[in-house]
Amino acid sequence: MGLVPCPLPCHTSTESNEESSASNSTSSLLSESSTFSSLSSQPSLPSVPSLTPSKSNQLVVLRSPSVHHCCIATLQSQSYICTLALSGNFLYSGSSDGQISAWSSTLSRPSNPQYNRVVATVATPSTVKFLVVVGSGDDRNKLLFSAHQDHKIQVWKTNTTDTYEKLKCIATLPTLKDRVTRFLRSKNYVQIRLHKNGTWEHHIDTVSALAISNDGSFLYSASWDRALKIWRTSDFKCLDSISNAHDDAINAVILSSDGAFVYTGSADKKIKVWTWRKDKSISVKLVGTLEKHKSAVNALAFSTDGSVLYSGACDRSVLVWERDGGADGGGGDMVVVGALRGHTKAVLCLAVAADLVCSGSADYSVRVWRRLSSGPVGGDLNRSYCCLAVLEGHKRPVKCLTAALDNSDSDHSGDSYFVYSGSLDCDIKVWQIRVPFS
Repeated sequence: MGLVPCPLPCHTSTESNEESSASNSTSSLLSESSTFSSLSSQPSLPSVPSLTPSKSNQLVVLRSPSVHHCCIATLQSQSYICTLALSGNFLYSGSSDGQISAWSSTLSRPSNPQYNRVVATVATPSTVKFLVVVGSGDDRNKLLFSAHQDHKIQVWKTNTTDTYEKLKCIATLPTLKDRVTRFLRSKNYVQIRLHKNGTWEHHIDTVSALAISNDGSFLYSASWDRALKIWRTSDFKCLDSISNAHDDAINAVILSSDGAFVYTGSADKKIKVWTWRKDKSISVKLVGTLEKHKSAVNALAFSTDGSVLYSGACDRSVLVWERDGGADGGGGDMVVVGALRGHTKAVLCLAVAADLVCSGSADYSVRVWRRLSSGPVGGDLNRSYCCLAVLEGHKRPVKCLTAALDNSDSDHSGDSYFVYSGSLDCDIKVWQIRVPFS
């Protein structure tokens, strides 16, 4: 592993739009064969209004020619980058060879090259599919949860200083105590395959996504086995499991901003909305199903204020969902207001930072969108998005993203953001986006 200077020059969005237009005119659906269905691009959605420029659309995309973007570093790994998580001074990456690495996030400062390095690496027995952190950035006892292709979830305790990170595995879910307790009772067994039973707290296929409750008390795990599980982070006990939550593999799970609703996206083309409450036991209830995608849903993300849900799928579009103005506020009462289009292949990942929305695709690019304004469905206010930048430089599909506002930037003429993209080309790229105040 290591860091190399990024050879890509800085660009303005005007340059990016010209390059993107030329690229889009010659691009086609994914030409390389892939064993991953999520990399397969499907036809776009003709029934959904586009958020790209159109004379007839109320939903338009505006362009800001003064936005600058630049790749400032490339972090090299030995295998595919599958997941990224940002917390405090550290960027965590998980890869297909089972390695979890902690990078000093000050690597985004080329003026401090001594920090541009891996500060911790641990080996796990299976591909790391997802990472999520519990605890604030400066918490020296924060927990890192990793989801794996071998059906397990591992828990890592971090011992953090400003320039050093130590990771120690303290549990594997389900825990031995959990397994022994339920092993002896026949009621804890469910059918997991034809002629095969297992205890209900076990995932039986790749654990594809994780989410943490706002207070850090509960962990949600989603799997290609179509199950959604809820875990207590204090003792790592599995509290409930919804088997067959979808009709196909679950690829994404995310919580609403108030923590009241859980959203899952699946290869069955659906987004399902769940609510739960804790009385004497956990009670989980399906409260809505969002059906507009015509292909596998790969990624979900909420806007910072929690009012807008974004979903990315193999249909090459990012759908924009907003709360139905005439509804009672339930988590399932969301309607599609349009689509962000521009990718030429499947959308694989999403990330939100402040008012930016980033989408990564199997077309090797990252698109950066900005939400400018919003209004009620059918109202007089336009919903406006601008495509600020098209980040190009990866040589394989972009599998994961994370992003953050640069609060330390001293330039008062605009906002600065860092976007981190992980790809199947084994690289992590660090991008800086500068957006002037309007």
